[in-house]
Amino acid sequence: MTEPVDLVEVVGRLPGASNTTVLALDGGGEPWVYKPTAGEQPLWDFPWRTLAAREVLAYRVSEAMGIGVVPETRPATGPLGDGSAQRFLDEDRTFDPRPLVHPEPSPALWPVAVLDVVTNQADRKLGHLLRERGTGRLYAIDNGLTFHPADKLRTVLWGLAGRRLPRAMVAALRRLAKALDEGLADEVGRMLGSAEADALAARTRRLLEDRVHPHPPHDRPPVPWPPW
Repeated sequence: MTEPVDLVEVVGRLPGASNTTVLALDGGGEPWVYKPTAGEQPLWDFPWRTLAAREVLAYRVSEAMGIGVVPETRPATGPLGDGSAQRFLDEDRTFDPRPLVHPEPSPALWPVAVLDVVTNQADRKLGHLLRERGTGRLYAIDNGLTFHPADKLRTVLWGLAGRRLPRAMVAALRRLAKALDEGLADEVGRMLGSAEADALAARTRRLLEDRVHPHPPHDRPPVPWPPW
């Protein structure tokens, strides 16, 4: 279970977000991207006031898989109420993710793509892929539209469709399956509900059995709009 972080001061607002997203400091002066639940806009297909839990659980799944592509994300208390807090990245502003996707998908995208399949990411845009300055690590942010029981996968990473998963990703899925059996599924059930927990386990099993990235759906828009 992820321990909450206590945020003590809001120091700025991050522009361009559809929900309230601010930069806040914890008691030690460390910066976090704070998304208070009170600032969520209602959605027709996701239960209201659940996006913070989904952000936290996406981090938990990434960690359980051992892929580390979601920045540390924890439940938060703060000046704007409860929500989620994601550790602020020293982002490399010169990074352009487009060459990772086109004309050929980079193998560096596999951890994000597999995470998105199992968490049922409904809004994976290019602008959600960040590179940390100094380390060069690739991270995926904005993971609130995840874990829906119905198929919702919408992504700009369809270049991997139909390709067999690398061995490292199969091993990551096995670690996730083990973690689900050992309590992570119960955590998802407590935070979101049994339908979400069961669907996560089913997607994990299916991808482990198929070992192939799925193809785009034909019954709904497969790519988020705008794609950036």
